[in-house]
Amino acid sequence: MDRNLALEIVRVTEAAALASAEWVGRGDGKGADQAAVSAMRECLDSISFKGTVVIGEGERDEAPMLFIGENVGNGESPEVDIAVDPLECTNSVAYGRSNALAVIAIAPKGKLLHAPDTYMEKIAVGPEAAEAINLNASVEENIGRVAECLGYKIPELTVVILDRERHEHLIERVRKTGARIHLIADGDVSSAIAAAMPDTGVNLLLGIGGAPEGVLAAAALRCIGGAMQGRLVPRNQEERERAIRMGVKDINKVFDLKELAQGEDIMFAATGVTNGDLLKGVIFRKDGASTYSLVLRQSSGTRRLIESDHYFKAGHPVRILDQ
Repeated sequence: MDRNLALEIVRVTEAAALASAEWVGRGDGKGADQAAVSAMRECLDSISFKGTVVIGEGERDEAPMLFIGENVGNGESPEVDIAVDPLECTNSVAYGRSNALAVIAIAPKGKLLHAPDTYMEKIAVGPEAAEAINLNASVEENIGRVAECLGYKIPELTVVILDRERHEHLIERVRKTGARIHLIADGDVSSAIAAAMPDTGVNLLLGIGGAPEGVLAAAALRCIGGAMQGRLVPRNQEERERAIRMGVKDINKVFDLKELAQGEDIMFAATGVTNGDLLKGVIFRKDGASTYSLVLRQSSGTRRLIESDHYFKAGHPVRILDQ
């Protein structure tokens, strides 16, 4: 792709973040998610490309927009596949918690894994420890290898894990190694990216989260040079069959980073909705709001942290697509 679409798709995540941030703490996750979806969908159609949603809100009969297979954009070239999570961490917005993001990734057609809406076991690190991780190895072995690559003693290493009942045994094993643990209530997309970036305070992501979120995180890590592996963990036979219908031939396969997100021109954008490990959330003022976004482009290796001020007209936010 000749155009730097990364600087265009960040408008999409800004729009979704601004719309959903008005719902922070109101206890209505569905309302927040719908606001993000509607804003993202409207803004996508202002962009000159022919996009197909491959990671989205569900199949056609489950979601009114941003469903898997939906065409977005104005229909002009280039032709791209799109992965979206208009509001990652819906509950974080509903209850005023951390790590909520609006996220999008784009890649040339056919280059993003069509991940079913199921669980995925994941491990993610930054570029310095890219060769150290192995999802088939033990937790203890992975921690030791990553610490060695980073030049850390194990007690200096911080592992980020979703705070879930299913992770009780994992947490126990990590603690026995002596490594530090950063537990998060939600948000393993932001945490996977944070584990691959310097000065975030976390070094390694472990555990089971959503498979679609795994593809989004992988797209970001392809841009910044990190490493990630993932393996699907279907919760039932229906999810297993759906994965097979979506093209996953081996349910037990360990996908590496380049299998999760292929190609050499991936672009990624995320805007914070609430404060988190990766980005600050939306800050409202009397006359507007500020957003904080991360924008990545693989082909150039560019990382942009963008702070944007949005001014309201007559008490209402300016439509992002008009800016």
